[in-house]
Amino acid sequence: MSKTVVIGMSGGVDSSVAALLLKEQGYNVIGLFMQNWEETDENGCCTAEDDYADVRRVCSVLDIPYYTVNFAKEYMDRVFSYFLAEYKAGRTPNPDVLCNREIKFGPFLEEAKKLGADYIATGHYCKISHQNGVHYLQKAKDQNKDQTYFLNQLSQAQLADVLFPLQDMEKPEIRKIALENGLATAKKKDSTGICFIGERNFRKFLSSYLPASKGKIFDLSGKQVGEHCGLMYYTLGQRRGLDLGGIKGEEEQGRWFVVKKDLQNNVLYVSHGDETPLYSKSCEVSGFNWIPFAPQKTEFACKAKFRYRQPDQDVTVKVKPDGGLHIEFAEPQRAVTEGQYAVLYDGENCLGGGVIESAEY
Repeated sequence: MSKTVVIGMSGGVDSSVAALLLKEQGYNVIGLFMQNWEETDENGCCTAEDDYADVRRVCSVLDIPYYTVNFAKEYMDRVFSYFLAEYKAGRTPNPDVLCNREIKFGPFLEEAKKLGADYIATGHYCKISHQNGVHYLQKAKDQNKDQTYFLNQLSQAQLADVLFPLQDMEKPEIRKIALENGLATAKKKDSTGICFIGERNFRKFLSSYLPASKGKIFDLSGKQVGEHCGLMYYTLGQRRGLDLGGIKGEEEQGRWFVVKKDLQNNVLYVSHGDETPLYSKSCEVSGFNWIPFAPQKTEFACKAKFRYRQPDQDVTVKVKPDGGLHIEFAEPQRAVTEGQYAVLYDGENCLGGGVIESAEY
């Protein structure tokens, strides 16, 4: 009797093709669509409806059963409340990492088991290796699409019964397979940004949840050069949206960009042309989740990413008595941002990740 796989279907091309591949491999496949956000767009349409319609179309072509489950409350409690708290604290969170740990591999896993799942699957680009009961998270073949960065918080229990059908495939191949099989999502563009914001204006969205407090913008000499519309709207290294062009008496030295946020005094600091204030030599990391488990050494060399799509960087890691990490950079790193994740790698293996608490300059 064939094994049952419940696959998370988003209405995108990746999960559609992942479902097709699993069926071709002989699994009994069930599609499960998660509604994590309840909100209508400007026209009064539920933004999840279009995605669910695509899931229905794809499952109809594949001749597999499909269900929908509403995790909006869990998402609000476990992900969105954290997202708002971090922005309120002047940091820049990554809710997609939390969504994977708290929803896609949490309540989703429980729901899949109720449907009789032997395995769960997603359309993530990454590999999994199960060796003697130990589960290793590894980089996908398509390095440009590799999503291990977003899965850095998964536990051994969450990785135990997971399949990643796209692990050895590249994006153009995925679209080709979708077209050849008449899947409705074949030409659908990839979603970008934070799932619950979508294509909307970020500032407008955030301001409906957090009151913005306007303040002064200073350059590094302490001179006021403008006004900001709320510290939460800015992130380290940001160049766009500063509205500082054509300041009188300023020679053309390049673009302005954010170098520091002073939450206590509600001041945004910017630099003009000179990027050196953005480069740090080390950072402190908390809440580190080790995959598959913590190393025996308290100091070792490996690679790291401090943001998605960043090339691997050489680092030295020191594990502190409290479990936090001190990460020294072989080369100074630009715009290492509080609230984002530092993710470690040993070759193809993702060693896990933790939240960046501070960077040392």
